[in-house]
Amino acid sequence: MEKGWALVTGASGGMGMEISRALLKAGYPLAMACRCEEKTLQCRRLLLSEIPGAVIDFLPVELSDMDSVQGLAQAFLSKGEPLDLLMNNAGTMEAGRQMTGDGFEKTTSVNYLAPFLLTMRLLKAMRPGSRVVNMVSCTYAVGRLSFPEFFTKGKRGRYARIPVYSNTKLALTLFTLSLAARCREKGICVNAADPGIVSTEIIRMHKWFDPLTDVFFRPLIRKPSQGAATAIRLLLSEECAGATGQFHASCRPRRLSAKYLAHPQAEELWEETLKALAGWHPEEAFQ
Repeated sequence: MEKGWALVTGASGGMGMEISRALLKAGYPLAMACRCEEKTLQCRRLLLSEIPGAVIDFLPVELSDMDSVQGLAQAFLSKGEPLDLLMNNAGTMEAGRQMTGDGFEKTTSVNYLAPFLLTMRLLKAMRPGSRVVNMVSCTYAVGRLSFPEFFTKGKRGRYARIPVYSNTKLALTLFTLSLAARCREKGICVNAADPGIVSTEIIRMHKWFDPLTDVFFRPLIRKPSQGAATAIRLLLSEECAGATGQFHASCRPRRLSAKYLAHPQAEELWEETLKALAGWHPEEAFQ
């Protein structure tokens, strides 16, 4: 069967670039879904120089804007071609609370709501054997969800960047498990990749103690190529064909505890997310 498209968010830097390179080498046409046109086109030129004949499209998107996410999905669907691989890679960790034009907290919007909406909208382009991989984080284990604060403030109480980030990664992990169960009969595989702590632009120096932390710990942090390896394996490995509803770290499946496999808030999160995104109609994927 001829290969369908691969789409990677945040494809122009860090782990996204490494994942894009691997998918192109595997022979997939690639849609790079990114915010910065100049940076993306530079990366596209580099990839084309490394892999002559590769098919690479740039699809602009601002993941903190749900209309833009909707537009990205429509731009891909207008191709009328199958989507075999969807990599929800892009993420952010804002230093302070920022509200989007849609009324959502920005970290929550980029890390969770955008992948949810994009994936749901693109399901109609997928076929049996298509794979979805969500880039999560070990910080899911300290995440806590409260509604409606999760969508509008990131967390209940005072804003703090790491707890909010952790909350979004818990939500994305639960979304992965919920969507995998709902898509099982469709033959679409949905899994989560934990890259570990990776040296990327998401690690920003905003606090007074950050430079000191950087000196001592950044040499121990994984390179983007190392962080991307788990996601690449889930996307391309024959060993992972048919695997769904799994959490992988360090290129191996890691069994989640029963607390997360049957999380008491999983269904509530799904329903509350559909309500939050009602204006963009993500539920149409299952109608």
